[in-house]
This record gives sequence, structure tokens and C-alpha cells, in this order.
Amino acid sequence: MMTLKQFRNLSLATLALLLGACSATPELEADAIEPVLPMPENLAENGISKNNDPWEGFNRRSYYFNAKADQYVILPVVSGYQWITPELVQDGVTNFFSNLGEITTFMNSVLQFKGERAMTTAFRFATNTTIGLLGVWDPATKMGVYKEKEDFGQTLGYWGVNSGPYLVIPLLGPSSARDGFGTLVDTLVYNALISELDMKTEEELALSLLRAIDARKNVPFRYYGSGSAFEYEMIRFLYFRAREIAVQR
Repeated sequence: MMTLKQFRNLSLATLALLLGACSATPELEADAIEPVLPMPENLAENGISKNNDPWEGFNRRSYYFNAKADQYVILPVVSGYQWITPELVQDGVTNFFSNLGEITTFMNSVLQFKGERAMTTAFRFATNTTIGLLGVWDPATKMGVYKEKEDFGQTLGYWGVNSGPYLVIPLLGPSSARDGFGTLVDTLVYNALISELDMKTEEELALSLLRAIDARKNVPFRYYGSGSAFEYEMIRFLYFRAREIAVQR
């Protein structure tokens, strides 16, 4: 039987998963779904049309939905946040959430036996949490200790798990079956740690919302901003390439 606290944590994890990855949403410049045109040979030759996309129908509709949500809801909220919040405070918020992200990076570095990366991440977290006042400042970077990034999707890839089918998650954006599951695991870990702070439910919700706004603010991508009729294919191609590099590094 699930306890009230477990139910609350699961609900918060679901909300954070839906809000926290609003980071991939773009501004729509046309009201129609991208036109169905033959794929240029140079794109097909580069493998853009060969990626594993058995759910393409769903993915294209999800991509379009994300674009609309971004245009009419997410970006206006982000713009309002930027308008009322001093830039110095915005930077502090970004640093704060970046510092919290060191926890999952440390966990996944350990799971991948990347000892040096784990030690670097632990040093950054300790330094920024203490000297940097809970991560609001980033003295570790000024010391020349730069941020690493590891997630559970990369951990699965490190241990040989294939990326699986391409997946455009509503509100979250481009992903894959493997990375979508990895995002869920990282989010559950993050929310389990937050729940240990004994914050009220509404405070945790506010923190998750602020995290989502900050995440979207820091991603310059705009849907249909490329001017290409094949933006969907290009994003799919670039996503898989970027994840391959992230797993191998």
C-alpha cells in the first residue's frame, strides 16, 4: 500500500518531469505542421532519415504540440519571469539549480566508474554549497573546476543499453526510450532528495515550477526557427548524434 508521502513524492516527480524539461520547447512561426516534402538526398545520405523512429506519427504531433505550448504558455511565462526578476537574481537561481544537479551527476559518475569525474563533481558541490552559499554563487568554476554532466540515460548507454526508438515527449521534447526512462530515474532521485528538506507540498511545487522556468530560460532553441522544412528530421539526427557523443566521452 502506497503511503501518503510516497504518493506525494511520485506526484512531485511526475510534475517535475513534465515541467522541468520544458527546456526543449520553441516558438512556432507557422500554424501548420511542417509540410510533407521529399527528403533531400544529402540529408538522407547523412543518416537523418535512417534513425530509429517507428513512432514518427506520434512524435510529429508531439513536436507540434510542444511548439504550441511553448509559444502560448511557456515562453510568455519565461518572459514575465525575466521581466520582473533582476538579472543578478536570475543568475543566482540558475547557479542554485545547477548545483543541485551535481547530485545526479555524481551518482551517475559513480555508476559508470568515472572516479575522477565523480571527485570533481563532489568538490564542486561541496565548494559551491559552502563558499557559494547553497550554490547561489559558483566559486568552483572561478577556481578552474568546470561542471561535468552525467545522467542515467548516459549510464545505461555506458553499460551497453541501446538508445531504442526516438521519442518526442510532450513538454519535454526530443528523447529516446532509454533516455526517457533515464530522465524519470534522475527526476525521482532529485525529488527524493528535495523531500528530505521537509518542505511543504506547495513549496516543493513552487521550487519545481521555478526550476522549469529557469531551465527553459537557459535554452535558446525555438521551434520552427530554423527556417527548414525538414527541421524535425534535423533535430532527430542531432539528438542521436549528441547523445552518442555524451555516452562515449
